[in-house]
Amino acid sequence: MKLHADRAEGVNVIHAYTRTSVSVNGQAHTRSLIVPTTGDVIEWPVSSLDTLTEADFQRIVEARPEVLILGTGATLRFLPPALLRHLMAARIGVETMDTAAACRTHNILAAEGRQVMAALLIEG
Repeated sequence: MKLHADRAEGVNVIHAYTRTSVSVNGQAHTRSLIVPTTGDVIEWPVSSLDTLTEADFQRIVEARPEVLILGTGATLRFLPPALLRHLMAARIGVETMDTAAACRTHNILAAEGRQVMAALLIEG
């Protein structure tokens, strides 16, 4: 008996996560990345949560997803609200969680047809 819905054509699915990589649509990525619901996975030149700036979120603001799932690495860490101010001003919801939870949440929301982006920090 089938217990899950078919994958919608073109939807990005995160298949696996380790501390050093994320597999999207069967392709492993070893650097931080942004995963939209559909379309190309985007390299995210962020190596540490401590170095994030407002400019690091510009591509997300331009894409205008309903919600951004921010994966902060192996553990949940919150950003200063000032860093997320322009996302909120653009009416983009932001949920912060560890990267493993962010991967699972992205898949659930994408399967529901939501316009979601996951910004996943992979600490090398």
